[in-house]
This record gives sequence, structure tokens and C-alpha cells, in this order.
Amino acid sequence: MTQPQANQAQAELWNGQAGRNWVEQNALLDRLLEPLVPPLVEAVRRQGARDVLDVGCGAGATTFAVADALAGQGRCTGLDLSVPLIDLARRRAAEIGADNAEFVAADAQLHAFPPARFDAVISRFGVMFFDDPVAAFAKLRRAARPDAGLACVVWRGIEDNPFMTAAERAAAPLLPEPPPRAPDAPGQFAFADRQRVSGILTAAGWREVDLQPLDIACEMPADDLATYAVRMGPVSLALPTLEPDRRDAVIEAVRRGFEPFVSDGVARFTAACWMMTGRA
Repeated sequence: MTQPQANQAQAELWNGQAGRNWVEQNALLDRLLEPLVPPLVEAVRRQGARDVLDVGCGAGATTFAVADALAGQGRCTGLDLSVPLIDLARRRAAEIGADNAEFVAADAQLHAFPPARFDAVISRFGVMFFDDPVAAFAKLRRAARPDAGLACVVWRGIEDNPFMTAAERAAAPLLPEPPPRAPDAPGQFAFADRQRVSGILTAAGWREVDLQPLDIACEMPADDLATYAVRMGPVSLALPTLEPDRRDAVIEAVRRGFEPFVSDGVARFTAACWMMTGRA
């Protein structure tokens, strides 16, 4: 029997309904997560980087921002295992004429990178999903030039990010009980433990490893929230399987679950993250 490929579950998820949902709602998500782009652009500027790798780039928001900041002095390569998202990123690059942004559909843990190619490695929420994070970050380190910088924004813990799990909590009484979250399993909150993450990067060959809290205020119009609540995350994947009455009940429960975050027609929350840095 063939062995399952590394990150197979994530590949199936992001090349399936989750990837399609993200493509459909990309404009909304770009607006929502835009405040998390400037810290990465600033990290690239501080490093004086000219050849940047953006890991888990999605539809390219961070890649385009870095490419724009490098304007004529460098380039940014976005990499993601989601073919639908990379296809969208390539279409956007063609539309805006982003000649110094390129995109690769591949898994960073498995991809055959040219050795010592990049002088900076960045990510916004794209590195918490590896089956073997030490192997993945070792591969990224080998793809980096000596002294290249690493700068990744990752989520802190579930308890620090109640907005991110509001839909799941609200819908829980109406849906089958999901398997318990393993704290270290690949997923959104896999890098919550600062000591564990520091150990992963050190074992992978990165030095000067540091994780600092990064708290970013985010907001979206309530109309966007109504879409976000039922089109993104685990609840969105469960809705198509439900009978109409149950589906309507879940949607209403999720709407109520987000009410504490809404005032004056705007949903507001704090993205509680780590800025994770290191050097090759």
C-alpha cells in the first residue's frame, strides 16, 4: 500500500471546498486581513531583502504588497498548496501587471526549492499546517541564503482569539461533536505555544529565533460579517450537508454568536498573533 503523502489532509481541504470558499470571498478577506500586511512589508524593508518567498500566500495579498514595496529592486514569490488560490493570484498578477510577483502551486514541506535562493522568508497565517513542521522549516532554511531573515505572523491561542471560534461555539449544540482539537496538530492555532514553536525553528536550523506578541485591530461591516460567518471556517464546510431547517437554525445561531462583536454596524475584534522571526 502506498503511504499517505505529507500534508495530504491539508491539500485535500485547500484544493476542495475550503479553497473554493476562500476564492469566492477573497475580496472580503483581503479587506479584513489587510492590517496584518504592513508588519511583514516592514520586516522585508528592515532586512533589505530583494528576493522574497511568501509561504502560504493564498491569493497573493502579501505577495503583491511586498512586490510593490520592492518596486523594480526585487521580486516576491508566493507559494501555496491550493491550486484554486494560486490560479486566482496569477490572474490578479496579470490584471495589475505585477511583473515582479510570481506564484507557485506547491507544498513548502515537499517542494524542491533551489538552494540558497531567497534572502527573506515571510508568511501571513501560512505556516501552521505542516504535518512535520521541523522538516518544513528545515527545507525553508535550506532555500534561504545565509543570514536571510524569517518573519511570519501566526495565531496565538484559541482563548486569545474568541472571534475566530465564535461560529464554531455558536453552532456546536446543533452539529455533531467534532473530534477534539489536538493542541499541536496542524491547524490555525498550532503555533500557540511559544516554547514549542521556538524549539521547532531551532531544530530546523534557524537562529536568533524570537516570538513577540502582535495584536492587530481588525474590523468589517456587519453585512460582510453575515457572509463571512457562514462562508468561512469549519461551520461553512458542514452547512451543505444539513437539511434546510437545521441549516437555517445553524445560520441563526452563528449570527447570534457574533453579536457581541458588532456595534454601530461594524464588527470589530483583535487578531492576537505572534510575530515569529529568525535568521538562516
